[in-house]
This record gives sequence, structure tokens and C-alpha cells, in this order.
Amino acid sequence: METRNAEQVRSGLALLAIRVAGGTVFFYHGSGKLFGLFGGPGLAGFTEHSHLPAAVAFLVALAEFCGGVSLLTGVLTRLGAAAIIPVMLGAIFLVHGKNGFSLQQQGYEYAFTLLLMAIALLMTGAGPYSLIRFLPDKFNPARSKPVARAE
Repeated sequence: METRNAEQVRSGLALLAIRVAGGTVFFYHGSGKLFGLFGGPGLAGFTEHSHLPAAVAFLVALAEFCGGVSLLTGVLTRLGAAAIIPVMLGAIFLVHGKNGFSLQQQGYEYAFTLLLMAIALLMTGAGPYSLIRFLPDKFNPARSKPVARAE
């Protein structure tokens, strides 16, 4: 069992809090857009409402759903964050940017916050408190052994 000092524990718990906050939001919205859960429009409704091509709407919904699952579980967190970043850039520049910053005016304030959260998780990864520790070593980069090179 790996021991952690107090600062490592605090940092790990902070990353967990950020992951749960962002992961819950993206899981919720992605589930609604992709499957129609939680009163969401489903893929057909989202495609129609967003005026995006069907393939793009599908990729947005998939990125939100899979990114949310990734952040919540801590498995493939950097990949999930990388999928979320272009979605939030699209939300900022294509949807909310024209309304200014204020959330009260339908601005990009919230999307900007989620973008920065995703960037932070792309840089840091999941932290020590994630479900990846329960996966076999070959799926966990921190525990997998380097492949020996033939000389």
C-alpha cells in the first residue's frame, strides 16, 4: 500500500472534487443529449435544436457522456478531458460568446469554467483517488512496466 503525506492527500482529494463536479455535469448533459435521459432531448432532438450536422451532434454528445464517465471514474481522465475541451470551445465560440461573459445573459461564463477544469485535468490526470487502481496493471500507466527494447 502506498503511503501519502498530508499535502498529497489534500491534492488528491481536491482533484477528486474537481473530477466529481465536472464529471457529474458532463455525464448529466451527455446522457440527455445521447440517450434522452434526465429529460434531455436525445440525439435527434439535440441535433435538431443545435442545428449541427448529425455526425457533429453525435460526437459532441458522445464526448460529453464519455468525458463525464471518465472524469467520474478517474479512468482515462486525460482522454476524457481532451474530448471535453473542444466541446467547451465550441460552446464558447459558437453558442454563448455572442452573449458576453455573464451567465445571467446566457454568456460563456459557465462553459469557460468547465473548459478550464478540463484543461487542468488534462494537465494533472485523475490523481490518486480513482477506479483505475482496480484495473489490471496493463491498463494503468502508473503501474505498467516499460517494454524492454531489443538491442
